[in-house]
Amino acid sequence: MSASTADRPWLQIYPEEVPASFQPAVRNGVELFSLGAHRRPDDPALHYFDRTLSHREADEIAHALAAGLREQGITAGDRIGLFLQNVPEFVIGLHAAWLLGAIVTPVNPMMKSRELKKQLEDAGAKLLIAQGSLYETAREGFAGTILVASEDDLLGEAELPSPLKEIERPQCPGADQLAAIADRFRGQRVKPANTDPDDPAILVYTSGTTGPSKGAINTHGYGRWMQLGDDDVIVGMAPLFHVTGLIGHIAAARFAAIPLILFYRYDGAEMLRLVERYRGTFVIGALTAFIALLDDPNLQRRDISSLTKVYSGGAPVSPAVVERFEKLTGRYIHNAYGLTETTSPSHITPLGTRGPVDPDSGALSVGVPVSSTECKIIDVSSGEDLPPGEIGEIVTRGPMVVPGYWGRPEESARAITDGWLHTGDVGKMTDEGWFFLVDRAKDMIVASGFKVWPRDVEDVLYEHPAVREAAVVGVPDEYRGETVKAFVSLNPGQRVTPEELIAHCKKLMAAYKYPRLVEIVDEIPKTVTGKVLRRELRDRAIKQTRPG
Repeated sequence: MSASTADRPWLQIYPEEVPASFQPAVRNGVELFSLGAHRRPDDPALHYFDRTLSHREADEIAHALAAGLREQGITAGDRIGLFLQNVPEFVIGLHAAWLLGAIVTPVNPMMKSRELKKQLEDAGAKLLIAQGSLYETAREGFAGTILVASEDDLLGEAELPSPLKEIERPQCPGADQLAAIADRFRGQRVKPANTDPDDPAILVYTSGTTGPSKGAINTHGYGRWMQLGDDDVIVGMAPLFHVTGLIGHIAAARFAAIPLILFYRYDGAEMLRLVERYRGTFVIGALTAFIALLDDPNLQRRDISSLTKVYSGGAPVSPAVVERFEKLTGRYIHNAYGLTETTSPSHITPLGTRGPVDPDSGALSVGVPVSSTECKIIDVSSGEDLPPGEIGEIVTRGPMVVPGYWGRPEESARAITDGWLHTGDVGKMTDEGWFFLVDRAKDMIVASGFKVWPRDVEDVLYEHPAVREAAVVGVPDEYRGETVKAFVSLNPGQRVTPEELIAHCKKLMAAYKYPRLVEIVDEIPKTVTGKVLRRELRDRAIKQTRPG
């Protein structure tokens, strides 16, 4: 074994065409967008429902918008908010901002005005591009300049798709229309800002590894790991405001100069229709979206044979769900793992490779570290390196790790030490270099002095045929200190009692691990990207245990 593979055993798992390390393929985001405009100007760049924009058209609109933003006083270093759904204006607005050297902060469209205000004030945003249907929230939460993008501005003469027919379109008094600005400056081109690879490009807000929501500084340096070619078509399943959509959809599509399919927001039936129409090949999204597809009757009606590159990230992936999806579609879901602080997935199951299942916990591997990445497991208490097989905190170092959090040097220093990002996630590595995610360190349950990781219990619950989704938390217990409680939603048409689920787990788990409490619910509360809101469930469970 060479020195490099001794330190990074996962290199032996890499496909032949994937290098051990890489140099950034482009200098900045402007060069990223120029790849398609120069290489394939008349080929499709964006499919939005039944309307297609070529690379040339998207580039021209971005330059026109940049000219308009420049007239609004936007200069290099200014922050611009994008309060948009998965629409072409998100991609074009990002491009336009980067042309001027501005920094973008994407905003979750589900945010209320108070949350919006907090993020934009923290970022110091000067301008906000907002969806027309979100204008009232935007106006309540932001006192600066607002540009409005209507949901159907770029549909042209295409028929209004059903997902847009029910959307209310309020009046937007005092707001400038993005389409009108782009039309007024049509044909103008701006001189691109000379942005350095280490300059901030995007402020993606996250709860991070410590403390309240803060802006992770994603820089302009980009690399490429996904195996995408000229004939690929990316399916925009994940929200674009999230790092998965920003990198796994927008950046990946622009790197390969290939089309990106957008359909406003996740809609299983519409997504499957557009995969069939445009022959989508690559998708990455949260496991919850794939679970929803399993219950969608359109999954069996549509031809999705073109969809050959399927990935999931953003939340733990259950082997049982992967098996069910493969059985129905013939498509294997390749697991991936990363954080907002790693800009993109830090670990991926290589295409065509099946991730192993941990014999101890039953968890599916999250993959192997990507090119130019170092990763190790350290003891949660002492910080010392741990050997393969031992459970500890996952720490990661590489060019994709952010330099820190916007305006928070102390929190940046706590989360990132000598370039090593302390993820706050607990996992382990095999001798071969496969990584397994056990859980978040803060979610560990201590029952009768024994450590219980929620993932262990959830994976066993997923083995029951009635279980659709499961989430496990610890709740106070006078005798055990903490006890294990499971929240479970059921597959359509299935019936099971809490007692039956407890018995199922008791048969398969150590006595200290199996849940003593099970609550069957209609839905498991999650973020828009599919992460379980454990804190909400924990608070709910604690309230239920209190007398009176």
